[in-house]
Amino acid sequence: MPEKGPRPPRPPEKDPLLPTPRTLGAGPERGPSRDGATRTLSGQVALVTGASTGIGRHLVEGLAARGMAVAGMARSEHRLVAAMSEVGEATGARTLAVGADVTDRAAVTAAVERVVAELGQVDLLVNNAGLIDAAEEPLWEADPEQWWDVVSSHVRGGFLLCRTVVPWMVLRNRGRIVNIASGMSVRARPEYSAYSVAKTGLMRLTEALAGALEGSDVRAFDVSPGVVDSPMTRSMPMWRGFEDWTPPERVVELITAIAAGELDPWSGRLLRAGADDLDTLRSLTPQDAARQLRLRPYGDGDPLA
Repeated sequence: MPEKGPRPPRPPEKDPLLPTPRTLGAGPERGPSRDGATRTLSGQVALVTGASTGIGRHLVEGLAARGMAVAGMARSEHRLVAAMSEVGEATGARTLAVGADVTDRAAVTAAVERVVAELGQVDLLVNNAGLIDAAEEPLWEADPEQWWDVVSSHVRGGFLLCRTVVPWMVLRNRGRIVNIASGMSVRARPEYSAYSVAKTGLMRLTEALAGALEGSDVRAFDVSPGVVDSPMTRSMPMWRGFEDWTPPERVVELITAIAAGELDPWSGRLLRAGADDLDTLRSLTPQDAARQLRLRPYGDGDPLA
């Protein structure tokens, strides 16, 4: 018999995971300051997966520098501990390294419990962890197990983290979720079929989550980081010789604005670091299906339009 989805948990009053009544409506002030700068994120807690290297590593340092207590999650605990220690020393922020496979339900549950026990309830969840296709090849030549591992790392991983963290955000009526997207979320690359499927699936998860959260102060976003110079992109033949990298600070700035509540009207939609202008995003309220996955009709007579 299939398991039912999670409901906001109701453990005993003294359970360390349960926010006290004083925290239920409280929290750092959100939204832009009068001069347009992002408000401090001091007092908030972030959980970033895939945090030991690449974009995740940039994010944990950037968020910590802005006052957040940051937990990093990755499979390689040794490398993760070193990375989070460096971030803590550089920023003075509270940091925590939690080794866990995002596709392992029990490991995710235990990891989130540890984050809450040591840092507090999660205000910002960034689902960044995920694999890439082992080789540039058509799907019929791909190893089935490796292909599915790629999809699972993004979709099952993102699902399990959301399933574990979001009920507490709903209970507190406060939280932001960011799923790291890609250009392949909206345009499949035949030589990266698993990654394309995974990133598109994660985008659907974001829209479904945002719809379920309507009316609350919990929001979900897709953020495409552009092409950041990282070990993963360096390993991809398609980026050989590429030099027009997206500065990682642009990714940090965009996710910081989301965490501060500046871009709430864009919940359930795709934003792109390095291309989207923050002031423009702040000034707009997207309409209809802007920045969401939809079929493009073949013409006025298309019955699916």
